[in-house]
Amino acid sequence: MYSFVQKLVAEFLGTFAFVLIAIAAICADQYLRAANQAGIGVVGIALASSLAVAALVTALLHISGAHFNPAVTVALWVTRRLGTVQSVLYCAAQLLGALAAAYSVKWILPENAWGPAELGTPLLSPDLTRMHAMALEAALTFLLVIVFFATTIDARTSSGGAAGIAVGFAYAMGILAGYAFTGGAMNPARVFGPALASRHWANHGVYWVGPLLGGVVGGFLYERIFLRRQPPI
Repeated sequence: MYSFVQKLVAEFLGTFAFVLIAIAAICADQYLRAANQAGIGVVGIALASSLAVAALVTALLHISGAHFNPAVTVALWVTRRLGTVQSVLYCAAQLLGALAAAYSVKWILPENAWGPAELGTPLLSPDLTRMHAMALEAALTFLLVIVFFATTIDARTSSGGAAGIAVGFAYAMGILAGYAFTGGAMNPARVFGPALASRHWANHGVYWVGPLLGGVVGGFLYERIFLRRQPPI
């Protein structure tokens, strides 16, 4: 049995590693394109993020539950699978991990790598309103949370060690579908870290309202439809 402090450290480290890989991949893509080289593209960015998530969920699931995302934590809170104080501290650890990752990338990489990319802070397509952007982020996060609950929370699942791969795939499909429009963030911590480090706050509320709403709906529906007669884990 792990202590609550160990769980918070796992959430910090997991979020740190995920955000570091996610934003470094975006910076690498911009850096290569600026040098007139072929960038890694959306597929490369999605692959880097999803591989990071898959590895980290597999490695840390047994310690903290491997949320690494306030939207996931809030979904567990509204379904009463996590207490209020625990949820707040989990979210704090995730935000601090994301912030540490953003400042690490800012310190390690040259400014001409992270500057033009705003440290990987996602941007809205000019053809999308904030309402539509929130709806897209909510829909993508809804699917992510459904996959998370089905593979890590549902005691009847047979996924076992494949939970990390499934959650990684959920992130990959969300990034591929949403990157051109909202960046496919699906995670407030993923946006908060680079936004604060780069001081780029444009449309920041979209990346809180959308994912949290999608997470709450996804968690609530899965709980009511599939887990209603199961005791909390």
